[in-house]
Amino acid sequence: MNTSIKKETLLNVAERLFYEHGFRGVGLKQIIREANVANMTLYNHFSSKEHLVEEVLKQREERYWSYLDDFVKGEIDSPFLFAVEAHGKWLEKESYKGDMFLRAIEDYAGTNNDIENIARSHKSKLLRYFQTLAKRMGEDNQSDLAHYFTLLLEGATSMTTLIGAEKATEYSMAMAKKIVQPSS
Repeated sequence: MNTSIKKETLLNVAERLFYEHGFRGVGLKQIIREANVANMTLYNHFSSKEHLVEEVLKQREERYWSYLDDFVKGEIDSPFLFAVEAHGKWLEKESYKGDMFLRAIEDYAGTNNDIENIARSHKSKLLRYFQTLAKRMGEDNQSDLAHYFTLLLEGATSMTTLIGAEKATEYSMAMAKKIVQPSS
């Protein structure tokens, strides 16, 4: 395995383990063992567990935005609905056990690293994403729409652990339609 493949393997294994067992529930030894790499390989790429968590969150965020953008790209008539649908599909595939970014905020609040900032930034970016969509659509109530849809997606994410991604998405889509097509 070359260096970049080893780093990618470490990130993927760490993300899976952190997601399944929480950040505190996974040690570096377990990641090294499951990634099938030497101790030094991990430390050559990541100076600490916190640095590994930061990189995992950045990778996950990049994947999320790429997924959402690919789904919504070019949609002119109802990008908000496509964004809600894309988020629902993400929940089914990638976030069925809750939100990794919220967990990071909870687990690393007040610590001296960038983990909490990365996670909070992800949440802020969602709001800005919907503000941009509203602006592109020429909506009058851009700020309101951005907040409605950010809360809608965050609520769907939270409810996934309770009612499942499919049901949470179904409710989210119904609510989204009422927001963008109130007379329906």
